[in-house]
Amino acid sequence: MSEHRRKPPQPQGGGRAEARRGQSGPSSGRRAAPRGATESPSDSYGSPSYGSEATGPGGEDRPYGGRAEARRAAQKGGRRRTADNPPPGGRRGGPSGPSGPTGPGRGRGRATTAPGKKRFIDYPRAGKDGWRRWVPSWKLVSGLFIGFVGSLMVMVGVGYAMVSIPNENDAAKSQNNVYYWADNTQMVATGTGVNRQNVNIDQIPEAMRYAVISAENKSFYQDSGVDPMGIARAVANMARGGQTQGGSTITQQYVKNTYLSQDQTLTRKFKEMFISIKVGAKLGKNDILQGYLNTSYFGRGAYGIQAAAQTYYGKNAVDLKPSECAVLAALLKGPTYYDPAGNQDLDKSATPQANLKRSQDRWAWILGEMHKDKHLSDVDYQKAIKKYPQPDGRKATKGMTGQISYLADTAKKYVLAHSDITEAQFDKGGYQIYTTFDKKKVNALSKAVKSVQKERLDPKHRDLDKYVQFGAASVKPADGRIVALYGGDGYENGHFTNNADTSGVPVGSTWKPFVLAAAMQYGTYKSDGQGVSPMSKYNGNDHLKVYKPDGSYYLNKDNTPFYQNNEGPKPWGYITLRKAMEQSINTPFVQLGVDVGMTHVRDVAKTAGILDQSMSQNLNPSFAIGTSTPSAIRMADAYATFAASGKQADPYSVTAVKVNGADAPSFVKPKPAPKQALEADIANNVTNVLENVIQNGTGQKARALGRTAAGKTGTTDENKSAWFVGYTQQLSTSVAMFRENPKDHKLLSMNGTAGVDSIHGGDIPTLVWTEYMQDALKGTNDLGFPNAPEIGTVQNEAGAPSPTPSVTITPSQTPSATPSPSPSKTTTTPSPSASESCQFGAWDPNCNGNGNGNGNGNGNDTGGVDTGGVDGGGGTTPTPTVTDTTGTGNTRGNGNGGFFGGQTG
Repeated sequence: MSEHRRKPPQPQGGGRAEARRGQSGPSSGRRAAPRGATESPSDSYGSPSYGSEATGPGGEDRPYGGRAEARRAAQKGGRRRTADNPPPGGRRGGPSGPSGPTGPGRGRGRATTAPGKKRFIDYPRAGKDGWRRWVPSWKLVSGLFIGFVGSLMVMVGVGYAMVSIPNENDAAKSQNNVYYWADNTQMVATGTGVNRQNVNIDQIPEAMRYAVISAENKSFYQDSGVDPMGIARAVANMARGGQTQGGSTITQQYVKNTYLSQDQTLTRKFKEMFISIKVGAKLGKNDILQGYLNTSYFGRGAYGIQAAAQTYYGKNAVDLKPSECAVLAALLKGPTYYDPAGNQDLDKSATPQANLKRSQDRWAWILGEMHKDKHLSDVDYQKAIKKYPQPDGRKATKGMTGQISYLADTAKKYVLAHSDITEAQFDKGGYQIYTTFDKKKVNALSKAVKSVQKERLDPKHRDLDKYVQFGAASVKPADGRIVALYGGDGYENGHFTNNADTSGVPVGSTWKPFVLAAAMQYGTYKSDGQGVSPMSKYNGNDHLKVYKPDGSYYLNKDNTPFYQNNEGPKPWGYITLRKAMEQSINTPFVQLGVDVGMTHVRDVAKTAGILDQSMSQNLNPSFAIGTSTPSAIRMADAYATFAASGKQADPYSVTAVKVNGADAPSFVKPKPAPKQALEADIANNVTNVLENVIQNGTGQKARALGRTAAGKTGTTDENKSAWFVGYTQQLSTSVAMFRENPKDHKLLSMNGTAGVDSIHGGDIPTLVWTEYMQDALKGTNDLGFPNAPEIGTVQNEAGAPSPTPSVTITPSQTPSATPSPSPSKTTTTPSPSASESCQFGAWDPNCNGNGNGNGNGNGNDTGGVDTGGVDGGGGTTPTPTVTDTTGTGNTRGNGNGGFFGGQTG
């Protein structure tokens, strides 16, 4: 029989174990009496005793209802269950279970709580069934509430006792920010700590006090100094991951001004609250107001009302007029946006015009509130509101002279953009900033600008030489390190705009290399994605229609055909892109940009390092010839991508920030990792073409450098700006030159400047570049550039003549004695220059010789001036015009062209 057969049913007496227990019985001596048989309360489980009529002989006293039932029974007085009052059925052995009293199951429950014993916390509630067990009693709720309130009061008391009242003099301690050169020697120790002086309440005009109260905290003299709703908002904001809000009352703002830790944490917020409570209880209102006005930041590095009065109005605080007080009170809402001088370095929307409007509006509102609050009489109000008191312009602070001012400015903005440090915190001082600037190179760049200025410009005797400015920057390829820059004449001369890091100056033909790189990478709509060779030919004649891919042409606003112009009418005919770059001819690159797609041009420029916000938003044909306005820093960095065979690294100016010798925790060390932005072959081919610009084209004055270099000239519409951007493997440098109306910051034409008809990128900017690079690269090897292999396919523009064997023959430098006997239609097109006649695989710049291309280029302006290449064209442009496309072509700004955008610097 199978070993797995089913076992027979057990007898109803409870099984073998039960039978054994029954056989032993009370007389066996093995067990005198089961638990509960004595009916003693201490023995009872609350169940019938063993051997009762309910269980029969040999039964063992066990509960029927389990532990929960036993517990309930014990809590109800410990009365025993009897046969007449059985439990409703236990987990095992109960009469209603699968085994009756004589069955095999044995109950195991027992009362865990002795009768009459109560718990400290009656939860879940005893003596209650179902959901009622989980409803807390009023005693429990009230007890917990009292305990919580008591604990909270203890915490508040401890917190109140632990904090101390701030001292405004501690916050006024003089601390400088110290800047260091790249070799860790000190550049300058400057800052705003010294621009600070506390004054007593009686030296603060009553109008200033009430201007702040009316604008910031009308109930100041009545409130407790703490705004619970403001604190709740700050806590909720932090819980959502946002920034804490400023103090809602003057008392809280005073505490915030003097609080040394700037961590945005809940602990700090509550600590500020305790301090505010204590300040409100211990200090008088005038003391609090005095402390607030002595510790508030008014912008321009001015902390406190005395420094603000000196900075904005050149007078002591006690001498301020009510109208001036309202202007200073408006600054407390945010000097970045309410300083009439503007602050585009921190926000491009903070233009002088926009800031002046904001300041005037809030000034008028504050005066109105003071009048409404009875703090200004009718007569005083009418006198104050009559005229807006224009603040003084910016002034140079300690040590901020010459190029030092722009270097420190650039580094400061970089720190603010790469950390959680605010401008107000930074201007409190105490920071050590380690920069990338090379002192020798900075001095060399400044010397080069001053030397060329002195040699070529005479603003004292020529009006057209007035207001000429320069901006320049030098970046290390494949690294992004900014080693030098030139920002202007210096803060001490009233020039507070950093020309190396501003927008609004169109770059002209220096944009064309991005068009060529895009053609090599993406091809044209006719090449099925195949890259275009620089030897592709396009029509270089003047005054040409620009055709769309569908065969139609661009129109002006009046629906007449748009014609792209060159600087002069020379009939270049169909020339290679290489030749067009050499002579900076517009028409080929405008048509090439359309054929490639301006979005592709934009993408390549961005990949190389140009910021989106500095590019023209209108991708019309003129986009290809430089309507965008990147900064000098960004142009140097983008060309450094070509120099590094396509490796791009974002520019940076700071390597470390320390506070009291320790690293500033919120500053992320920013040295970027170079990335392969362009294919090496594409970048090297662009370099090869730009070498030819210096050797044979518009940048020939750079040949004086005496080493291998590549670069591009640029001149814009109406001669409003001129550029040269060039590089070696070690250094990439850009130089911009422009004239600017000092009143409205609009760009002026440079026609007639320096005593010449027009200024081109191949003239003064190239001279500055060359003189600087000679000094900066002194003692270094000429590394040359990598070879540029053949790339892409020749994709000639429609209408270009088909090549014939005779075209590949290099023409003689001298005319043949016997003219060609077979005239053809192609004779109207100029003969190819020596540079064009060289085959694609022979791109040695010397192969270009000095044929027609050079002869014509040099004929217009000896030395390779940017002939035929005024980048904006000479006539009408597509809708909108070149000037209108960027919105900044005629007006210079200094925000969105910054080398890291948004926050410039």
